[in-house]
Amino acid sequence: MPKLSAHTRHRVTVTLNGRRAEGDAEPRLLLSDFLRHELGATGVHVGCEHGICGACTVRIDGELSRACLVLAVQADGSTIETVEGLSRGGTLSELQAAFRRHHALQCGYCTPGILISLNHLLEREPAPDEARIREVLGGHLCRCTGYATIVDAALDVAGRSAAPPDD
Repeated sequence: MPKLSAHTRHRVTVTLNGRRAEGDAEPRLLLSDFLRHELGATGVHVGCEHGICGACTVRIDGELSRACLVLAVQADGSTIETVEGLSRGGTLSELQAAFRRHHALQCGYCTPGILISLNHLLEREPAPDEARIREVLGGHLCRCTGYATIVDAALDVAGRSAAPPDD
């Protein structure tokens, strides 16, 4: 068996938002950095690099994952969904549009991870209540919004809330 050094680069191939993508990664390169710097998925934000803040949340083979806790080489052959994959043909997804209507973002740093997590929830549970939405948001740190407008946007998509605020 050949000895690998920390500087040996490996070819990593993934299906990223429905398209085949590949790049080179050193064995210790985090998936979050690989997605951003090798594949151009800059919607994957890196906040804490410890899996606490949720900014780097993606779906790997259909399951939520913190991209800062996965090595790029571990994701080889996987299907990965990022926030860039939520819109289609330049049209915002229903959840993204609800975020816009409800002013559910401010600085926007945490927003991509939150959108991925809430999209995941709404695909599996189309009509979650506020408690369930807040449970999912528990894995995300947002210092700007206070979460109320984020919850309102998710409830709107779930058909459980009043109309969005007037502008």
